[in-house]
Amino acid sequence: MSSAARTLSEPQVLAHTKRRLFPADDESTAYAVADTQFSMEEWLPGQPVDAAVRDCLAPFNHVQIGGGYPDLVGVRTLESDLLAVERLGDEPPLIAIEAKGETSGGVDTQRGILQAYDRLHEVNAAYLAAPVAAISETDRTLARELNVGVLGVDSAGSVDPLEVPRVVGNRTTTEATALRFQASAQGVADASFGLNHPKNYLGYPLAHYAAGDTEALLSEYKVVSAVDSARQGAEFLGLIDDGVGVEGVDLTSLGEEVVRFATARYGTVEAALEEFENWYRSVKRFVDLAPAWGQLARRVLFDYEATELLVRELQCMYEDGIAEPSLVDVVVYLHELHPSFTVELFVRGTDGVRSRVLTTDGELRPSTLEDGSVYHSPTVFQLKAMLYHTGILTERGAEPSRLEPLEDVWALREPV
Repeated sequence: MSSAARTLSEPQVLAHTKRRLFPADDESTAYAVADTQFSMEEWLPGQPVDAAVRDCLAPFNHVQIGGGYPDLVGVRTLESDLLAVERLGDEPPLIAIEAKGETSGGVDTQRGILQAYDRLHEVNAAYLAAPVAAISETDRTLARELNVGVLGVDSAGSVDPLEVPRVVGNRTTTEATALRFQASAQGVADASFGLNHPKNYLGYPLAHYAAGDTEALLSEYKVVSAVDSARQGAEFLGLIDDGVGVEGVDLTSLGEEVVRFATARYGTVEAALEEFENWYRSVKRFVDLAPAWGQLARRVLFDYEATELLVRELQCMYEDGIAEPSLVDVVVYLHELHPSFTVELFVRGTDGVRSRVLTTDGELRPSTLEDGSVYHSPTVFQLKAMLYHTGILTERGAEPSRLEPLEDVWALREPV
């Protein structure tokens, strides 16, 4: 343990590190969460945590990696000066950071290195972040031997890599998968589904494939007027890859299958788009209104990772005698089995919501789940509405402002 002079608390060290590794202006699909312990207003007795530091560290979650809970865990393709190699395969690396700051006993840098090393069983890169003055040559030697990165933080907020780790492969756990899910195009951290009818997303790859301007065709055939939301949702459902191809969009294999379905039934995608006019502003369940299209939408929606998890666990709840669980029942049940994934899928990460819903140990405060405003609208409104339209759930979703969580039923239409 180093006895060097320091001026930084652990939350401050971690906030500076997050700004360096996960900058706010990063427009990629990077995503990171700080451990729930950092949501407290006072870190050490008599040492309040500045609100700006907590805002920087949000959102919070309690993610188990290896034998413990990293101070910060996230997914991002880091700059070359932070990693010995820039990437591992096609995915950005999963990263864990252990922060150490000033305490009455000094800065326990060696413990932080060993904690980071433990995380390497399930992440691609792990770091110790600590006040630069507290990091000794002995610390750096130990970190090199264990393939742990070392980040030196100064009081001005500068973060410099003192030891750079090699990216390693690892086994993926359910908890780590939750973070990868959020960092993918299908995460629900900030925005995902803006529309609540699956036809709006099926229509996008058809209009993109058809001759002409995509936006004009979506309007002409009365598919959807909110083109940006349709495009975003089509990406979340894996129908398109954004940022490539014609008009900055390329069809995925799943999107191409939607086109094949349409041309097989109607001869051309334009003829298929004409069918969409018959569904304009219809409130009828889609799978009953257009059974073949509804089944196609169900196939597409089931390819969305969150759908499979929800259906599997709702089936388990049914088998346990909970045939018509409320939203609160579902979240409590899922949190026991998939805590990180449940929080990321259902609970908003903004406006201090997670600090209200989760204790500093990552446990749920059940009473807070009765407030509809704590939930992600893309999950409890748009996703649930699509699960209804495709015949998976018995009831539609509701906007958080109108949501009654104890009365909001999440029941399978066809349990087995």
